[in-house]
Amino acid sequence: MSQFMDEMRVIPRGAWVTAGFVYVLQVLVIVLGPLRMEREMQQWELWQQGLFAFGLPLLVILYVALVGYVYGDAKRRGMRHVMWAWLALIPYFIGVAAYFIMRDPLPQPCPSCQTILPARFTFCPHCGTPTTRICPHCGKPAERGWANCAYCGTKLPGQEQKLENRK
Repeated sequence: MSQFMDEMRVIPRGAWVTAGFVYVLQVLVIVLGPLRMEREMQQWELWQQGLFAFGLPLLVILYVALVGYVYGDAKRRGMRHVMWAWLALIPYFIGVAAYFIMRDPLPQPCPSCQTILPARFTFCPHCGTPTTRICPHCGKPAERGWANCAYCGTKLPGQEQKLENRK
């Protein structure tokens, strides 16, 4: 639940205020509009009228919050957050789906100087420390658990010591 709350904090306060304002406005429009004027809707039972008046606008709140999340998440990832928020407004959630497919990984701190860096950086531009393991032969990045380079097959340094310590 803590991770969910952390993700909810990404949504800007302005999006929550907008969602609340839109919700109240929609409830007023529905209660004063169709529920009062349409004879067919007046014949609905009370729970049906309540669900229509208060439940339907909840979908709009969720949509506004989702657009706010796209904005805040893109901003924390160093992406073009305004552009992605506008794209998230494309009908049928096409923009939202495109965002979740194409978003960048979260920035990570440099292991040495703690400067926040985009995940794609191999070296810290401030102190020069490698942020990922590098193959000494081909220079391509190597993941932490690899014993050999996936690109050229060279044995990566540091793995032999770990294997000897386990024995």
